[in-house]
Amino acid sequence: MENKKSYLKSPDLLPVTHAQRKVSAFGFSVIWVGMAIVLAAFAIGGSAIISLPLPYVILATLVGSVAIGIFMTLIGDIGVEHGISFPVYMRAPFGTLGTHIPSIMRGFTAACWFGINSYFGSTAINGILNLLFGFDNWILCFIVFVTLQLINTSLGIKSIERFADLAAPVIILISCWMYSTLADNAVSQGKDVWSWVESPATGVAGFTAFMVVVMANMGFWATLAADMPSLSRFFKAPKNERSWFKRNKTQLMGSLVVMPITNTFMVVIGAVCYMAVATADPIQALQASANGIILGVLLLMIVLAQWSTNTSANVIPAATIFSNVGGPKVPFWVGVVITGILGSIVQPWSLFDVLNSLLLIIGGILAAIVGILFADYYLLRKRRVNVSALYELDGQFKYVKGFNLAGLIAWIIGGGIANIFPTYSSLIGFFVGAGVYYVLAKYWWFVKYPQAEIMNPRDELYLGITAGRDWHIGDSPYTETEPNLVPETLEQPVTQKS
Repeated sequence: MENKKSYLKSPDLLPVTHAQRKVSAFGFSVIWVGMAIVLAAFAIGGSAIISLPLPYVILATLVGSVAIGIFMTLIGDIGVEHGISFPVYMRAPFGTLGTHIPSIMRGFTAACWFGINSYFGSTAINGILNLLFGFDNWILCFIVFVTLQLINTSLGIKSIERFADLAAPVIILISCWMYSTLADNAVSQGKDVWSWVESPATGVAGFTAFMVVVMANMGFWATLAADMPSLSRFFKAPKNERSWFKRNKTQLMGSLVVMPITNTFMVVIGAVCYMAVATADPIQALQASANGIILGVLLLMIVLAQWSTNTSANVIPAATIFSNVGGPKVPFWVGVVITGILGSIVQPWSLFDVLNSLLLIIGGILAAIVGILFADYYLLRKRRVNVSALYELDGQFKYVKGFNLAGLIAWIIGGGIANIFPTYSSLIGFFVGAGVYYVLAKYWWFVKYPQAEIMNPRDELYLGITAGRDWHIGDSPYTETEPNLVPETLEQPVTQKS
């Protein structure tokens, strides 16, 4: 009975208090450099340059990056305001059990990304070892690289930030070197980097190609847009600050400035990579255009880039979700292991060639979740949340046997319609998901199941940091247990005062 009452209160999922938030605006920007320098972005550039010249590829990437950055920042306010993670807040629009359905999909997607990035990193490690010692066994490198990343993530958010502090400047310098090497190779073949296109698309076809790049970039980061609260709950923010922009300044610089610039640079390198050696696979490109110490250093950049991306953007969100699904019996470190296993058994080395198509599908499905979160948090609850009830098995968010049908129906409709029109999947998914959920929740579901914060939206009861409030969840046997792993900043939770 005790476990039944308390499984929603796993210590890794309890709210983060103001004093426990350690990540600054600079720290998040540095983390973003590490996250955005990811080789899968090369596939977008390599595919785009076939139909569009580089200036249009850059413009489309910036548009898509800024658009998804806005979504990230909007949804990230959930973590900043209330200190709660994505799977916990999802109990509001989907129910205490319904949250597991979209959450598991998000977690599985993150695990697949972890596998893809680990594959690139392992082939780069194999290339370095082959260069230095004649060693050639990328599978062994893959196993070792996966293990090292999982250990790093298990050490906590500050360990990840310190790693990003070290890796980010090295990655930036080597990325510039990488671009220069590939661009010189392309120029030596008589190709103008800024105007060369393999099969130019014009008119309607050109606009469609442009929008595919926009949507691919949005789909690329749609997973993190939905899951940003899992990171943003650790961000520093001022108490009693009514200005949304001042309260979210840690997010704004990273998601609206650093990410678009860094992501665009990666897409550009992928495009130049294709120009130079007719493939967007950076490992093949580097081995064809560099040698000796230069090749070794460039391959090292690939290892650092994949490592820093995986820890923040993939392993933390996936492990948090799996911990939420499993309850206290699945602590965060077990979620980390599950992520590593799933990311390996999907055979990520076979996913790169179909990545762009997958991004459009994934983007629409996850953008619908982002739209539902936006409608629930901003339009219906107006940022006020009955956080204590999110941890109650038989409380406000139980709905019908743990399911909010308004959220599930809106997700199915939003994701389904988005994938009928894949060229605009992320935008359609967001707006259809938000619109359908708003109508169903406001005029049907919340009429049957009244929400305390909507019926009585008092700031002192339902706002978090804006009202100077830290949420403390009591009545759990786990409040006396040392919290685990990534939430290393979740020091000792305290019992809620009446």
